[in-house]
Amino acid sequence: MDQTPITSLAAGHPLIDIDATVIVQFVVFLVLFAIANRFLFQPYLRLRERRRAGIEGARAEATRMTAQADAALADYEKRLAVARDSANEESRKIRAEASRIQQAETQSAHAQAQAALEKAQATVRAETEAARGQLLPQADALARSIASKLLGREVA
Repeated sequence: MDQTPITSLAAGHPLIDIDATVIVQFVVFLVLFAIANRFLFQPYLRLRERRRAGIEGARAEATRMTAQADAALADYEKRLAVARDSANEESRKIRAEASRIQQAETQSAHAQAQAALEKAQATVRAETEAARGQLLPQADALARSIASKLLGREVA
């Protein structure tokens, strides 16, 4: 007859017998625990601690490097802004100088053109007066000649 643990318990037979082998099993457990602790658990815990320390160190290094990069970027942007301001100031000075030179050249050209115009007007006036001086005495004779030809008789 096959007895299951439930029926054997009901029959008065215990499932686990506690006798001298329990002490031997407990001693074997303690020896295996000590060996496993020394050669398995402690090395594993040391490895985890080293890994955690390495990760924390890497995070701290990354944080430090990020702060350093941010500082370098801020410095770069500051120097870039200073250089940009300097370039803008230099550009403004160059434009002002070019404008001043342009105005001076324009005034000089205007003055030269005005002088040339006045000289030309004076030359035209002088030539006009010279031509008048030459043609005025001939005007009377020329007028008489034209009038004579038109009238067909001599005019006095």
